[in-house]
Amino acid sequence: MPRLDPEQQQVLAARVRYYRDLGVFDFYRRGDAVVDSTPENVTSAATYQEESMPRKQSSVPVDELFVEAQPVVPPAERKEALRVIQEDIGECTRCPLAFAGRHTIVFGEGDPNTRLLFVGEGPGADEDAQGRPFVGRAGQLLNNMITAMGLKREDVYIANIVKCRPPGNRTPEPVEANTCSQFLFRQIDVIRPEVLVALGSTAATYLLGGKAPLSALRGRVHEARGSKLIITYHPAYLLRDPRQKKEAWADLQIAMRELGLKAPKRVPSQEGEGS
Repeated sequence: MPRLDPEQQQVLAARVRYYRDLGVFDFYRRGDAVVDSTPENVTSAATYQEESMPRKQSSVPVDELFVEAQPVVPPAERKEALRVIQEDIGECTRCPLAFAGRHTIVFGEGDPNTRLLFVGEGPGADEDAQGRPFVGRAGQLLNNMITAMGLKREDVYIANIVKCRPPGNRTPEPVEANTCSQFLFRQIDVIRPEVLVALGSTAATYLLGGKAPLSALRGRVHEARGSKLIITYHPAYLLRDPRQKKEAWADLQIAMRELGLKAPKRVPSQEGEGS
């Protein structure tokens, strides 16, 4: 059996610890003996392939953990309501990302009374270090995109589907995104933005409750949690393929139209990884 590299072992060991916390102590590899997941054996368990993990926990439907919409929070109370959500998260150990090397839980930031909320995928290295969303190169580009809309970063709110950095900036797994997105939904319900902008396919998937190609979702207005939802490319993708910046700007113009905004006469250059 080929051995996993150190990073794969770390991720798998984190998964084993997570299932142990859920009360699952025995894992079976097809045709093999039981894998004991007691603490002293976690490292050795990490040498097993991904197929040895229970399938049920990693195949949660996207919409299974959607939370019901919360009562309207008066504008003057929204900052405190967001603080309560952050306290509820605490030093979260609800999903495997808590054991996969995260340093900081990145809650989100911005104006609690904003009309516009951006949703990304998850923190990158810079965000994990600073505890703030979109502060790396992708964040610099997002700042420029916001400026191009005639707004400032402090005028909007920015959050992610997951609040802990996935190892190697990989896409969050369903069990991770479904576990964490309940807090994002509560943030959205407190803020009640007129417009949500999903940055990339992961954000679109969990806000819509289903998966579809980005090309089929862009260019029109959707609905999510009582807000109008616009879907565009993630800034990190735009850094890899700058040719799509014009398409992203067209998406932002849809959001601006819904908000009644007019772009500045001169649109700033969108130069500028993290999420």
